[in-house]
Amino acid sequence: MKTQAKTTIAALCASMLLCPALLPGGAAQAADAPVAAAAPSAPNHYPKRVDVNFVKPYAVLPKLAGVTIVDARPAARKFDVGHIPTAVNIPDSQFDKLAPALLPKDKSQLVIFYCDGPECMLSHNSAFKAERLGYTNIRVYADGFPDWIRNGNLHAVSVAHIKQLMDAKTPLTLVDARPKDRKYDKGHIPGAISLPDSQFDKVAAERLPADKTSPLFFYCDGLACKLSNDSAEKAIKLGYTNVKVVPEGYPGWEAAFGPGPGASVAGAAAAPVIVAGKEAGTIEVASFERIFKESPGTVYLVDVREPQEFASGTFKGAINMPINTLEKNIAQLPADKPIVFFCGAGGRSGEAHDMVKMYRPELKTVFLDATIKWTTAGEYTIAGK
Repeated sequence: MKTQAKTTIAALCASMLLCPALLPGGAAQAADAPVAAAAPSAPNHYPKRVDVNFVKPYAVLPKLAGVTIVDARPAARKFDVGHIPTAVNIPDSQFDKLAPALLPKDKSQLVIFYCDGPECMLSHNSAFKAERLGYTNIRVYADGFPDWIRNGNLHAVSVAHIKQLMDAKTPLTLVDARPKDRKYDKGHIPGAISLPDSQFDKVAAERLPADKTSPLFFYCDGLACKLSNDSAEKAIKLGYTNVKVVPEGYPGWEAAFGPGPGASVAGAAAAPVIVAGKEAGTIEVASFERIFKESPGTVYLVDVREPQEFASGTFKGAINMPINTLEKNIAQLPADKPIVFFCGAGGRSGEAHDMVKMYRPELKTVFLDATIKWTTAGEYTIAGK
C-alpha cells in the first residue's frame, strides 16, 4: 500500500508540475525535474516535454535570468504577429545561423522551445539541434502558442508588427504605460497615447476606446519593464477582449525605426535622419557626414578592416571588428542604435551588413559604399560610388 501511495504522489507531481524544482528561480534544477508530455511520445518528438503550467512562471516581465524561451516558427508570418512574452525568435530553418548569437552561452541553462501546437515539428527539430550543440537542460512546450492563448495568457507582438499595422493604417490603440514626464514626453512610438500604469484606474475610462473589442497594444521600456503587462491585465479586467503587449517596447522601436516623437525634448537636438544611398543597405555619404559631425553618438560605428589598417586611421569613436571575426562577435553588436559598417572601399562593409541581416535581422544596420582614406590624426577624405 505504501509503495502504491508513493507511485500516485510521483505521478501527480509529474503531471501537475508541482515539484519545488519547477518554481520560478529553479531553472537550474529543471534538468532533473519531472516532465509532462501532452501526447504519447513519437520517435521524432523530443522526449522532454512540458505544459503551459511549466512555461508560465518563466514568461514574465521583467525577464528572468537563467531561462530562454525560443519560438521556432517563421518571423514575419508567425512570431511577429503573436508569441509568448520574453521569447526570442530562432526559426528552425535558420537555426544554424541564429542559434550561436541568440541561445545562452551557458549550455546548462534552461531552454524551452515551442511552435504551433502538437502537429508542429519545428520546436522538436530545434530542440534536437540544440542538444547536438551541447545544451543539457532542454524542454519542448509541444502544445505551443495556440495552447498558450487558449489558456488565457497575454499575447505578445513585435515592434515590426506594430510598424506593419501603422503602414497599413489599421485602426488600433497603442498605449505607452510609462510615466509621462520622465519617459513618454522624451520619446515614444508614433501615434501612442500616454496612459501611465500608475494612473490607469483614474484615467483609463477617458483615454481607452469605448468599444471593448477595439485592439489595444500596451508597451513600456523593454524586457526589464512590467508596466505594460500590468496595464494590459487591468484592461482585460475592464472587459477589453483584444489586448496585446509589445515586450520590446520603446527601446525596441527606437533600435529598429529610430527615435519617436518627443525625443528631441530629452535635452539634445534630434538625431539627423539616416538617408539611404543608391544601393540597398547603404547610407548616403552626405547623410553619414552630417550625422558624424552633428551627433556621432546616435550611431554605432564599426570598422571592419584589419587591425593594422584600423591603427593607421579611422573615424573617431569607431570600434574595430574585422570582417573575418564578425560572425563570432556578432552578439556584441548593440540593438539600441543604428550600426554603420565601413571599410576603405565598400566591399567588406557591404559583406558585414549582409552577414548581420542574416544572423541578427532585428538590428538596424547600414554601410558606407565609398572610397575612404584616413590620416593617423583622424582626418579623412570620402567619395561615394
